[in-house]
Amino acid sequence: MKPKEFKGQNVIIAKDQPEYLPLPAMIFPDGEVITCWEFSEEEINDIIKNKCMFIKQLTFNHPLQPIMPLVNLEDGINLNLDL
Repeated sequence: MKPKEFKGQNVIIAKDQPEYLPLPAMIFPDGEVITCWEFSEEEINDIIKNKCMFIKQLTFNHPLQPIMPLVNLEDGINLNLDL
């Protein structure tokens, strides 16, 4: 899985941090952040086979923040964007 640029992104997180991949994101004033990830063919086959995925979050020992995995951007926000 790799970060993917998408219509509506307004920032690239970690663009100057070589230890991380640059992460295109859409950040809202209320603190919501949306990113887009592209699956490889092998990952798609694994998802079809296992019907699940895992999410790893680096909390740096801070409280875990809520997450909301989405398949369609419109499920998370009320915008009419063509991806």
